[in-house]
Amino acid sequence: MQSENRLFDDFVKVMNGAAGTLAGMTREAEGAFRERMRDWIGGLDMVSREEFEAVKAIAVAAREENQALKARLDALDAAAAAKRPRKPPASDAPGA
Repeated sequence: MQSENRLFDDFVKVMNGAAGTLAGMTREAEGAFRERMRDWIGGLDMVSREEFEAVKAIAVAAREENQALKARLDALDAAAAAKRPRKPPASDAPGA
């Protein structure tokens, strides 16, 4: 009976050692994977959310300014057209 327990104890120790080694390898692989993903994502040249929001606000302001300037230009064109005297249409017939 004593020898059976010793064999069983040795088997349990080997299995515990293997489980510990496997867990360590898993942690090492996860760390390496995370590091590679971090390097890969870092190389994608992405912008932060704050930078995106700032550029978005600039684009909205530029669009609003463009619309205001277009409305002003249309008003100036209409005013200039109203001030121009109208010429009578030229007739196409010669000697008319």
